[in-house]
Amino acid sequence: MPFSRAGHNLAEPFFFSDSAIFAFQVHPLSDINVAQIFIDLSVLLFSLTIHEMAHAWTADRAGDPTARLLGRVSLNPLVHADPIGTILFPLIAMVSGAPLIGWAKPVPVNTRYLRSPRRDYVLIAAAGPASNLVLAVAAAIGLMLLPVSPQTLGEANVSVPIARILSQLVQLNVLLAVFNMVPIPPLDGGNVLAGLLPRAAASVFNQIRPYGFVLLYALILSNGFRLIVVPPYEFILSWLPTH
Repeated sequence: MPFSRAGHNLAEPFFFSDSAIFAFQVHPLSDINVAQIFIDLSVLLFSLTIHEMAHAWTADRAGDPTARLLGRVSLNPLVHADPIGTILFPLIAMVSGAPLIGWAKPVPVNTRYLRSPRRDYVLIAAAGPASNLVLAVAAAIGLMLLPVSPQTLGEANVSVPIARILSQLVQLNVLLAVFNMVPIPPLDGGNVLAGLLPRAAASVFNQIRPYGFVLLYALILSNGFRLIVVPPYEFILSWLPTH
């Protein structure tokens, strides 16, 4: 999520950072078990790792080595996980059902090194959600190709849990992509819109950035989430197998 002062010219050098942000409101502990929590967290952490690595890789390809030098072009989830936003808040949401916003560790970007700051600003921000869509499609293909045999009591059957994990990957990554493309900073969609707007309009738009998390909670706790996020989420899922 970029942290820039409103109206800053992207052609001038400054630092911003990009990270995945996600909303959680799940069933409380009575409906799930510890093993399921572990699987859910693992799927989430893997998906966020892909998202953050995509930001870092795109920034490096665009000319900024900052994230690469910090080891962020990596599939190691430890370099991308934020202890509070990636682990603690999701765990609280899973055991309590409370609606919480989580986040991964931001990927730092120095626009001074970007070859085309405004264009690359958009590409870096969009890379995260795009990577989640690619991961969702890959998981959906795996789900289609996986032969799932009926589960018989007393017999080992690894195809069923694998299918469940692939289904979770499809649904979670579509949700991550859609939610992060909502045009509210600090979401990726807000950063994309800020990069596409004319400079004067972007300056006005960036003035809402300090209030971004308040707006996100308002979206989640109101019908805004159902009206803005759910329709494109369900539309994309309708084209992908989820079970």
